[in-house]
Amino acid sequence: MMMEVMIQFVVAAFATLSFAVLYNAPKKELILCGISGAIGWVIYVILLNTSDSAVLANLIGTFTLAVYSRLIAAIRKKPATLYLLTGIFPLVPGAAIYYTSYYVILGNDVMMAYYAKSTLGAVGAIVLGISLAMLVPQSWFNKLS
Repeated sequence: MMMEVMIQFVVAAFATLSFAVLYNAPKKELILCGISGAIGWVIYVILLNTSDSAVLANLIGTFTLAVYSRLIAAIRKKPATLYLLTGIFPLVPGAAIYYTSYYVILGNDVMMAYYAKSTLGAVGAIVLGISLAMLVPQSWFNKLS
């Protein structure tokens, strides 16, 4: 299990770093952007394996990612969105969105509803995780930097 988590950390970091390059993140921040996505993804995977709740795993993974983003932003004197937007990449439910659209086109309402529910749960958890992290006063992060 530990080795699998480490492999997923590295793969998520590389994928997030690639996404940061695509969006022209500053070169000095690329590694931290990669770490942001890896942290959110590893928390998600660990919680998904222990709780079987994708919504809870998305919520806590996103919250952790958003707190990390705000902390690193305060330390590096950069906007938190730099780390948050690149780091959220692994948590976005791309496959569920695709399959929802696919089953809408096919007219399969049962499968469309199944994937739509999954997509909305993940998206709602992501929004809530970011919102909860934004409730933490910025002064707390500034004191740590």
